[in-house]
Amino acid sequence: MTNASLVTTFILTGLPHAPELDTFLFGIFLVIYVLTLVGNLLILLVIIVNPHLHTPMYYFLSNLSFIDMWYSTVTTPKMLMTLVSPEGSLVSFPSCVAQLYSFHFLGSTECFLYTVMSYDRFLAISYPLRYASMMSGRTCAILATTTWLSGSVHSAVQTTLTFRLPFCGPNQIQHYICDAPPILKLACADTSTVETVIFVNIGVVASGCFLLIVLSYMSIIHSILKIRTSEGRWRAFQTCASHCTVVLCFFGPGVFIYLRPGSKEVVDRIVAVFYTVMTPLLNPVIYTLRNKEVKKALLKFKDKVVYSESK
Repeated sequence: MTNASLVTTFILTGLPHAPELDTFLFGIFLVIYVLTLVGNLLILLVIIVNPHLHTPMYYFLSNLSFIDMWYSTVTTPKMLMTLVSPEGSLVSFPSCVAQLYSFHFLGSTECFLYTVMSYDRFLAISYPLRYASMMSGRTCAILATTTWLSGSVHSAVQTTLTFRLPFCGPNQIQHYICDAPPILKLACADTSTVETVIFVNIGVVASGCFLLIVLSYMSIIHSILKIRTSEGRWRAFQTCASHCTVVLCFFGPGVFIYLRPGSKEVVDRIVAVFYTVMTPLLNPVIYTLRNKEVKKALLKFKDKVVYSESK
């Protein structure tokens, strides 16, 4: 950020919609936000209190739930404020910087975490006898810490490149959050170099993670086909199905917005709703509905709560 940054406040234009839908959209997104927090918090609590879930797979799942809680919190409340009043659309320069950093920090950390989770599934299915020693508690902690640090560095690059430019004129961000592409359009300088660097930065991270995930699952499929019993193959497939689903839900919209040539603001904002609002809600739903262990743990957790209340 430089002294030429004369803009002190930005205005978020919010979601494209008819004004009479404000109350309806506010209610819908508020319910989604509450369900997201409750769903991910439940998964966190269940994993913490249930010793049977103290495994690498659920350790990484707890990290994912923690990320999704904050990822949704960084984006949804501000969107709700833009629907309530004109004042809710205002965001100070420092707040915009903080939101952009937090948004990309959590998003890129989730991207790295999906890659680690696919590697974990690869080891579990391809090397079942050596899995416990290969994915020890120390290894899990190192991998998780690396994802968080990598996300932090990646976001710092994005944020620094975006806000080192001068902002001295228009201040309306054509989005419901502070994100790099719409903010760069407001800069009072040539942004072509910065846009290219950001494009390459995101492209390398996203394509690199996705390639590693694809390679992991190609190896997993190869290992699954070697399993002799159909029951064993089906169990191994079910283990990975949830992860594959959330990976597609996360990477699809992100690639559409950040890595395609050209940009249509209205379309981008609508698509962004999917991975900023819907995906954090879908993760606990998908992992719960498709995972027998989590469902059993949730029922036990509910019984414990009911029993403690009846005392």
